[in-house]
Amino acid sequence: MKTTVEKLSPTRVKLAISVTPEELKPSIDHAYSHIAEQVNIPGFRKGKVPPPLIDQRVGKEAVLEHAVNDGLDKFYRAAIAEQELRPLGRPEADIVEWPSNKDFTGDLQLAIEVDVRPELDLPDYEGLAITVDALEVSDDEVDAELEKLRTRFGTLVTVDRPIATGDFAQLDLVATIDDAEVDNATGLSYEVGSGELLEGLDGVLDSLTAGETTSFEAPLLGGDFAGKDALITVTVNSVKERELPEADDDFAQISSEFDTIDELKADLKVQALRQKTFGQVTDARTKTLDALLALVDVPVPPKLIEDEVHRHLENESRLEDDEHRAEVTESSTATFKTQILLDIVAEKEGVKVSQDELSQYLIQSAAQYGMEPQEFVQVLDQNGQIPAMVGEVARNKALAIVLDKAVVTDSNGTVVDVSEFTAVTRDADQPFTIADSDDENHEGHDHEGHDHAGHSH
Repeated sequence: MKTTVEKLSPTRVKLAISVTPEELKPSIDHAYSHIAEQVNIPGFRKGKVPPPLIDQRVGKEAVLEHAVNDGLDKFYRAAIAEQELRPLGRPEADIVEWPSNKDFTGDLQLAIEVDVRPELDLPDYEGLAITVDALEVSDDEVDAELEKLRTRFGTLVTVDRPIATGDFAQLDLVATIDDAEVDNATGLSYEVGSGELLEGLDGVLDSLTAGETTSFEAPLLGGDFAGKDALITVTVNSVKERELPEADDDFAQISSEFDTIDELKADLKVQALRQKTFGQVTDARTKTLDALLALVDVPVPPKLIEDEVHRHLENESRLEDDEHRAEVTESSTATFKTQILLDIVAEKEGVKVSQDELSQYLIQSAAQYGMEPQEFVQVLDQNGQIPAMVGEVARNKALAIVLDKAVVTDSNGTVVDVSEFTAVTRDADQPFTIADSDDENHEGHDHEGHDHAGHSH
C-alpha cells in the first residue's frame, strides 16, 4: 500500500492511498463470505454459496463495494500509522478510482482528508519564571480555626429564653393539606439558621420559646406530596445553645497533643499555612501552563471546535444563543490548545501512565461525580472513554514536569519549593503511554471516532 500526504493546513492533511489487488483480496474474500451468509440459493447451505453463484446473484460490483467498505477503515488506519499522524476528528474519504468490477484488477485509489494534531516546535521551558502570592496566615484566621475546634468540643445546654440563630431547637412538625395530615416528625433537633429544613422555618422560629406553637406554609421536601404546599404546624419543645470550652491550656490538652493553648495555636497556624500551600501550588500550575502557552502558537482544527461548540449548545438547548456560543468557542479553543500542547510535552518527556496511576485518578474522578469507582469505570468503558482518562493523567504528569523545571518565587522574592507536588515517574510498570490514548477523545469532549459512518463515499 502506497501513501502520500499533502498538508492542507497546519491541522489538516489529505492522504492519497493506493491499495493493490493483493492488499484488497482479504476484504474481497470477506465480502464473499459475508454475502454467502445473507443469500438463499436452493441446494446450498448458508455460508457455503460459491463465489461464482454470488457473482451471478448479486453481481461483482456489489461484492467489490462491500469489500471496499469493509477495508476502508483498515487502510486508513494503516496509512495514519505509517505516516505517524495523530487524527483529531473524523476523516472524510472519497474513492478516486475503483478496481475493475470484472476481475478486481487495478489499484483502489483513495483520497482521505482528516484533521490532525499539529507539529509544534516546543519552546525551551527550562527555568520558566513564575510568580505567586506569598503565603500569609493572619491571627484572625488562626482564631477562626480555633473557634471551629472549640465548636467541635462544645456542649448543648438548655436555656430558658427565646430562640436565636445558632441555637438548637427540639421540634415537633405536623404537615396538613386541606386540613388532612400528610406528614409529621417528632423530637427533631434542628440548628436554627442552618436552612437545612423547610423553607421559611428559620423565620418563624425566631424569638419563639419552649412550649410555643406556630404555623406557616411551605412546599414539602419529600414523601408522596413532595413539592406541594402544606400548612406546617411547629411546636418548640426545648431550646439549647452551644456552650464552648474556654480557649486555655486545659482545652489544648483535651483537644490535641499539645500542653498549652499557645502551642495549639502555633500548630493551627502551621496547618492553615499547609492548606494555603496547596492553593499556592495550584496557582503555580495555572500560571506555568499560561506561560507555556504564551511561548508557542497552538493551531486547533476549526471543525473540531465547531463540532464541540455545537454539541455543547445542543445539550443545553441554546443553539440560538450567540453570546453563549462565543463564550463556549473561546473556552473550547483554550481547552484544545492546552490538551494538544501537553500531549506533545508528554511525548517529549517520555511520560507513561501506570495502572496504579490510572486507577487512582479514576477513583478520585468517581468521587467527584458521587459514583462508586466500579460503576464509574463501567460507564467510561461503555462509552470508550478510558483512553481519554489515560491521556488526562499523562497531561497532568507533563504539566508537573514543566512546573518542576520552572523557577517559582512568591511576591516577596522567596523561592517556592514545589518538588513535593511535582514528583512524577516517567517510567512505570505496565504503562499506558500517551500514544495509547485515542487522540480523538480529549478529556471533557465527546468526539466521534473514525468508523465507517465517518466516511463519505
